[in-house]
Amino acid sequence: MVAKGGTNSLDRHTGVTNDEIEEMNEGVDSWIANEFSGVCPVRDLLDRIGDKWSVMVVLRLGRGTERFRALLRAVDGISQRMLTVTLRGLESDGLVHREVFDTRPPSVAYSLTPLGVSLLVHISALANWAMENESEVRAAQSAFSANAVKSSEGH
Repeated sequence: MVAKGGTNSLDRHTGVTNDEIEEMNEGVDSWIANEFSGVCPVRDLLDRIGDKWSVMVVLRLGRGTERFRALLRAVDGISQRMLTVTLRGLESDGLVHREVFDTRPPSVAYSLTPLGVSLLVHISALANWAMENESEVRAAQSAFSANAVKSSEGH
């Protein structure tokens, strides 16, 4: 897609070489060689972290250990039940550590495991990309919607 000034708008987001792309894709080569059959680790992971709550909880826990109530207040819009479900799922995948304190009433704190920290690196990169490119994505969405309206009016 050519932007004003005659440059390809995608050129601004390159900087990754073809060799680097091939290296990034090596992890899925065996799955592709099996003609996409069998268990897909990518799909399994995205099933867990692909929802907005898991991503938000991992990003928040990336700041440090949090007690349940503090997490509930920090993750805007999440219900107590959904936070519980999300934390249990992340814990079962080995991404979050749950620590219960012997207090009255009992309190619980959550932190990322080393595996969770390794995932945080990638989620943070995605979150940073989203923030850096938000205006461009919104502009593309507006242009697409405007073109869709023009196309529908012509039929």
